[in-house]
Amino acid sequence: MQYNFSNFKLGNNKIVEYLIREYSQLNIGRASPVILDGVSVESYGSYVPLKNVASVSIEDPKTLRITPWDKNQIKEIEKAIVSSNLGLSVAADASGIRVIFPQLTTETRQTLVKVLKEKLEESRITVRKERERVWDEIQKLEKEGKITEDDKFKAKEDLQKIIDETNKNLENIFEKKEKEVLG
Repeated sequence: MQYNFSNFKLGNNKIVEYLIREYSQLNIGRASPVILDGVSVESYGSYVPLKNVASVSIEDPKTLRITPWDKNQIKEIEKAIVSSNLGLSVAADASGIRVIFPQLTTETRQTLVKVLKEKLEESRITVRKERERVWDEIQKLEKEGKITEDDKFKAKEDLQKIIDETNKNLENIFEKKEKEVLG
């Protein structure tokens, strides 16, 4: 009997997607609406995602334009973006808000690379935890007599191949983002 790795592969794909999503929310000096995905705005007594109260568009490579559907929300949106500590400059006018992405300094770029490495390591740790969980499950199946010892070692080889492929994907994503940050 072969061990079914489909759930493990699915979990690894989610880890890769998580890393991509985390990297996309970092300010790398170019206007990207994704960076505002985590911003919540107080609207009529409850907190809602920014995209639920305004449209976000790219005005130029360094500027986003936020146009609220209710102009009375401009101050709340401005306050939410400033308090989110994303390192962005905010300028409000009568029709909306301009979010300006500052030019990255060498020091800022190096700090960003450190953050990229931290997020990569978080993802690797999650992969390792998943590997341990699956390996324990395989050993349990062998002890229960549901798989043979040969099947156990074959599963271990297959598990390592999947781990290597996932780590390679994570490393590629990191290297691509690192080049983007360092310019």
